[in-house]
Amino acid sequence: MNKTLIIQGSARPKGDTNTIISYMALKGNFDVIDLYSKNIGHYDYEYNNANDDFIPLITNIIKNYDTIIFATPVYWYTMSGHMKVFFDRISDLIRIHKDLGRKLRGKNMAMISINNSNDLVRGFNMPFVESANYLGMNYLGDIHTWVENNNIPNKVKTIINDFIENKLST
Repeated sequence: MNKTLIIQGSARPKGDTNTIISYMALKGNFDVIDLYSKNIGHYDYEYNNANDDFIPLITNIIKNYDTIIFATPVYWYTMSGHMKVFFDRISDLIRIHKDLGRKLRGKNMAMISINNSNDLVRGFNMPFVESANYLGMNYLGDIHTWVENNNIPNKVKTIINDFIENKLST
């Protein structure tokens, strides 16, 4: 199995992030999950949200995918709230679902950031890189993309195509 999943973490299901990942998913034949469509509660030390969508979702991801690409818009110089909540909930896999969490080891992670210009701040990728390291995942790299006037510029398409070919193809 070498299946790749893109996890979209945007507050606009059909916004710029979706424009980028729709192009990428088609080019790479990748599956997509939109966190906006899921009911995932914030991390809770009492685990009062144990019956939300997180555990079934992450179980499916771990079972069916080798490579996970996190796609997030840039909101206030960091990942989106939807993406941050998802990352926080990975703590469930470290504290109470340890056997499931250990299955992330050896899987691949990558990140795509999206906004409306080529101006990503330095260090944006750090939470992704360090999370991959902590979880024993292979960090394949990241790219920054942007959309101009509801279109993907040719320069960005080249960045995406190169990333697929050089980082995601095995």
